[in-house]
Amino acid sequence: MRKTALCLLMLSLSTASYAAGMMKPGLWEVNMKSDAMKNMPKLTPQQIEMMRKQGVNVPDMKDGGMATKVCISKEMAERDSPPDMHQAQTGCQAKNYQRTSSGYSMDLVCDGPNMKGTGVVKGTFSGSESFSSSYDFKGTAHGHPVNQKSDTTGKWLAADCGSVKPVDGMAKK
Repeated sequence: MRKTALCLLMLSLSTASYAAGMMKPGLWEVNMKSDAMKNMPKLTPQQIEMMRKQGVNVPDMKDGGMATKVCISKEMAERDSPPDMHQAQTGCQAKNYQRTSSGYSMDLVCDGPNMKGTGVVKGTFSGSESFSSSYDFKGTAHGHPVNQKSDTTGKWLAADCGSVKPVDGMAKK
């Protein structure tokens, strides 16, 4: 079950980054609440420390949600198309991507060995310094049935990302 929750978590964070084309570059705080987060086993302080020593940005997890810092590079902020969906790992693709002056929407189609199903992602902007999005997915992940919903909000914190690096693979145009 942990593998399924982690896979869905990675996918949910990727869909939040679809907002990047309308976001100010810099450091963002992203908060996500989801069903998968509520069911995810708690990490021990030792596990968290080991992950941080390996360079993993471990988010703060509580109350069925998580808060993390995300760096949006200038290239990501200027992009006019969605990033890849970590297709090699998830087997998922964005379809029917549409962007308006105040938001975006897309369908998510997964047909990989570990994930199969469809989803819908919708996001809304309040200027270039905040957004909210929702994600609904139905299918299977690692052989387990999935009916996943998550809600995400983001707010711009600063122009300088400090030690937080842009997520690999998301800065592609």
